[in-house]
Amino acid sequence: MTRRPVAPALAALALAFSAALALTGCVPGATPSSTPTASATPTATSTAAAEVKLIPGGTAAQNLPFFDQVNKATLAANPEAKGRDFIDALVAAGFTKADMQVTVDTTTIGLKANSIQFSVKMGDTCLIGQNGADAGGYNSMVTPVLSTGACLIGQTRAIDW
Repeated sequence: MTRRPVAPALAALALAFSAALALTGCVPGATPSSTPTASATPTATSTAAAEVKLIPGGTAAQNLPFFDQVNKATLAANPEAKGRDFIDALVAAGFTKADMQVTVDTTTIGLKANSIQFSVKMGDTCLIGQNGADAGGYNSMVTPVLSTGACLIGQTRAIDW
């Protein structure tokens, strides 16, 4: 009695089964293997939940999505946005200017800074945004307030406008 190899026969059978299964949907009158279900209709509640707003008195973590939304909109409107552009947009969105810090837009020799940082202090935490080539574009995070009471380390510029 001669034995045939089982593996090639099983592979051929599996291939034939897969092809038949794949083509089932192409045959007129064929029914799909699963029953379609009706999708839920969106409600006003689900739409409202997706809306991102400033939460006055909220934590930095709660306000991070709104902070990001404002800063990304600023960049969409002006990809070359500078510190003042971010601060002005954040103030217009409802953040308190007195709680903000921003780094300078130029180096000490007058060249464009490779990245800028801006922050909003919210209680004992900070929203920090950074944008520029050295940062790989826009990034943000929530951090604790520094022991100095500030959010950013190093030299910042006065927000006196």
